[in-house]
Amino acid sequence: MINLTKYIQSLSGKKIAVLGLGVSNRAAVRALIKAGADVVAWDDLAQNCEGLDATIRNLMDENFETDYEFLVAAPGIPLTLPAPHPIVEKANKAGLEIICDLELLHRASHGRKTIGITGTNGKSTTTALIGHILNECGITAKVGGNIGKAALDLVMPPKDGVFVLEMSSFQLDLCPTFAPDIGILLNLSPDHLDRHGTMDAYGAAKARIFRGEGVGIISVDDNHSEKIYEQLKDLGHRTIYPLSVNNEDKDGVFVKNGVLFEAMYGDPVEISEMDIATLPGVHNHQNAAAAYAAARSIGLEPQAIMAAMKTFPGLQHRQFLSRTINGVAYVNDSKATNANAAARALVSYRNVYWIAGGRPKDGGLKGIEPYMDHVRHVFLIGEAMDEFASWLDKYGVPHEFSRTLERAVDSAHRMAQSERGQPGGTGTVVLSPACASFDQFKSFEERGDEFNAIVAKLSEDDL
Repeated sequence: MINLTKYIQSLSGKKIAVLGLGVSNRAAVRALIKAGADVVAWDDLAQNCEGLDATIRNLMDENFETDYEFLVAAPGIPLTLPAPHPIVEKANKAGLEIICDLELLHRASHGRKTIGITGTNGKSTTTALIGHILNECGITAKVGGNIGKAALDLVMPPKDGVFVLEMSSFQLDLCPTFAPDIGILLNLSPDHLDRHGTMDAYGAAKARIFRGEGVGIISVDDNHSEKIYEQLKDLGHRTIYPLSVNNEDKDGVFVKNGVLFEAMYGDPVEISEMDIATLPGVHNHQNAAAAYAAARSIGLEPQAIMAAMKTFPGLQHRQFLSRTINGVAYVNDSKATNANAAARALVSYRNVYWIAGGRPKDGGLKGIEPYMDHVRHVFLIGEAMDEFASWLDKYGVPHEFSRTLERAVDSAHRMAQSERGQPGGTGTVVLSPACASFDQFKSFEERGDEFNAIVAKLSEDDL
């Protein structure tokens, strides 16, 4: 657990309010109390308030004008759109600062380097990959934030160690002073527009990762990210490196014809073929290139970086190979919670038996059209079934209503195994929902874990 004592002792002795008691804020409450803070916490769901030593009291009844130092808000709490949470509105009227756990980590003045990763897709894979590379190369890296452990539950690395933090747009909106030493923006596509309103506002939230001095590694493969790259390059307060898997770029890192090139410190140099089994697909070329650029910025040598990268075990719930049965691969891509993320899985495989559905997001399956020729059959689950079926009918894609994940896996398994000898060859069963999980599961992790458990029980006998 991160020690916040010095920071808490520097405050005026006022109480600290905590709103929303999910994973990150439960860690924040524990760290604040251990540091001696007087914490009053609240969550609109009564069951989330259990098991904490903090005073549990409805913050709507508190005096924010005089009694409180700041409000720690969970990233999921709406600040503006679709409407601010009433307690956020109350805090704003009182002029109370609103922050998140990552800002608290920064205010601990820990003195370690930080690497922050954001973007619409690929954040978790890139974050885990950077942590793996650094640890394999002898630099102690603690990985957390929006992935794995909450930031304040991490063990402090040694002085020459590094925090590697996945940072969502919601978290960045709650970081008024923190920006990492090395910031990475992987891509931008429509997502969370119910919270941000427009793509410009969404991009502005992501761009907060580049405030102040340091290094910026920014994709130039989509218009929104490229716009941020050009703006920051003109400002000149960070050393900015472009990242591309579509174009050669003489100033950064790029992938051409499946080969990684570096041009960060001179003319382009060929580094390595991108043939890493646990990082399939062009989208993973982007993740790997970003991780490479971050590791180089830390000071590691190319050969050491690539050797470490080739031992990366892969990330659970992100195109993770759960099992292979009679040549049919069963892939857990539960973290694909929007169409753009699911497209990255579909483009990586042929003859896909696709399990899709859950709680749909704005836009549905829009953008997946070019990859429908990769799909042999779709098994629909959850609240999105009717919406997705109508979309699939329009494109003539065979599908059926499975309703639950267990039925979908069973049906996909039977069909994939029975069609192994047909034209097109052995297929791949892919859970890539293009939806949030909250209709049937608590999280995408729970959804992915259930997929793995179901797949583990499947018979290897010919069906």
